[in-house]
Amino acid sequence: MDIRSYLTPYKWKEPVLVGSGDQGAFDHHAVDCPFVFEHQNRFYMMYVGFDGLGYQTALAVSDDLLRWEHLSTILRREEGSGWDSRNVAGTWIMRENDMQGPAKLKKWNGKYWLAYHSYPWEGYEEGSARIGLAWTEDENLLHWNRLERPILTPEDGESWERGGLYKECLLEHEGTFYLFYNAKNKNHGRWIEQTGLATSTDLIHWDRHPYNPVIQVTPEAWDSGFASDPCVLRNGNEWAMFYFGYNYKKAQEGIALSPDLRHWNKHPEPIITVGGEGELDETFAHKPSVIAHNGILYHFYTASRKPKEGDRTCNVFPEFRTITVATSKPLPR
Repeated sequence: MDIRSYLTPYKWKEPVLVGSGDQGAFDHHAVDCPFVFEHQNRFYMMYVGFDGLGYQTALAVSDDLLRWEHLSTILRREEGSGWDSRNVAGTWIMRENDMQGPAKLKKWNGKYWLAYHSYPWEGYEEGSARIGLAWTEDENLLHWNRLERPILTPEDGESWERGGLYKECLLEHEGTFYLFYNAKNKNHGRWIEQTGLATSTDLIHWDRHPYNPVIQVTPEAWDSGFASDPCVLRNGNEWAMFYFGYNYKKAQEGIALSPDLRHWNKHPEPIITVGGEGELDETFAHKPSVIAHNGILYHFYTASRKPKEGDRTCNVFPEFRTITVATSKPLPR
């Protein structure tokens, strides 16, 4: 299993995006879940902010992939259809599949399509989340129209996903839409999160893969508790899924490869490990978003460490949770 083209050993070791810390702001406590793409000759990042009540979703912009500026909140509280009006986390907008090519957005029926999940109650990921879709014809990507009903619910799934459905990855290939998502088996206690697949031809009606979950946890391994947050891209003749594993102590990034989007082979070790004591990602290095630019692979991820005096934000647990990046080649400072 040759994974050399997927490795990003050079950590930036500083945040590229930090929550505002402002009382009442959507990102008062933390930022999370990066999704990076190209649009209108700039780089964009869709990301989630946590304000103590729940998630809302925003965009940031950059000209160099390292310095980011908040643009606008795009999925807000109290704007959904009831089921998604409290707590909404956008995680993927359908984009071109080629990992080495430009990460430009991809339309279907003249619209851009965004996948998100929503928790039913206020608080930090409280309740069993469902998955929805939103669309826009706005080239500025600021105004989104959510479908009235969720496209996947935990109640309709198998036992491994009855606790809730989470981070989505939506792509189209040869006329079929593929939705990868992670899910947990229960809401309380020590749950297990694994990654499943559903397919569709119209983005409305979805069929779960009969052999879900397609990415499973490995007992006693670095991903024994979670195998979560898929980021699926095509690299030549194979498909790569970046994901994170968690063993109830540390969260780290891994990779699996597939010839057909349905059968996956996991690399046995993480490809991004947590940092040392006091480093930005000392406890969590997880939730991947991958983009290539000028021959360099940028692997964005959420980093967490224990809080320190002077941190702008402090999330629950408590922790300092930010977004950072690792690259395939060293970057000039």
